[in-house]
Amino acid sequence: MRRPVSDPVFAAEPEPPLRGCDHPGCAAGGEFRAPKSRLELDRYHWFCLEHVRAYNSAWNYYRGMSDAEIEAEIRHDTVWQRPSWKHNGRANGHGSEAAARAASACDQALAVFDIEPPFTVVRLKARYKVLVKEHHPDAHGGDKAAEERLKIINQAYATLKASYFS
Repeated sequence: MRRPVSDPVFAAEPEPPLRGCDHPGCAAGGEFRAPKSRLELDRYHWFCLEHVRAYNSAWNYYRGMSDAEIEAEIRHDTVWQRPSWKHNGRANGHGSEAAARAASACDQALAVFDIEPPFTVVRLKARYKVLVKEHHPDAHGGDKAAEERLKIINQAYATLKASYFS
């Protein structure tokens, strides 16, 4: 009978040597890693399950930071620590004329609805219904001025929906 030849590709990898738990006085194996500090996220303590749970429950990445520093860190993380600028403007802070016109159209629509952001789509729709009932030409005997006012209201509603809820 032939002896099976073991293929080194399929051989089981040797177990790495067990680390000891970094918690003082603990003799258990350190199987779980935890960052040493906020400034050393790539260096780790190795703990047993009991001590890594205790370490993680006490961990606070933002400990020692002011509110302004925390806000800056969060904003910086949202773009993966890359330089960024507003979507509608250039890096030097000068927006385009088209962006300014869009902003003024939105401001005009807000003035028509006499509403301030933030608002919900439900609140916008309710205000729209009130204005339509109030300025509908049928309620004014087919008045042309009311018809023009209704066109302005419809345009403002479309602008606000597109700007805030699309």
